[in-house]
Amino acid sequence: MSEERITNLEIKLSFTEDLIEKLNETVYKQQQQIEFLYRELKAIKEQASSGGSGASLKDEIPPHY
Repeated sequence: MSEERITNLEIKLSFTEDLIEKLNETVYKQQQQIEFLYRELKAIKEQASSGGSGASLKDEIPPHY
């Protein structure tokens, strides 16, 4: 192999490693967001299922009455 070809391959490898690192960071951040949203959704479901007094929102009197 020529020296120029090896140098080009090393440059491509370096860019590929940087890209992989950025993609890993992106995937990690997305996983953190997914876990946060999952916890939020679970809390909302628990809140809705417990419902306090069990009354539906349709049964509530609007605030202007």
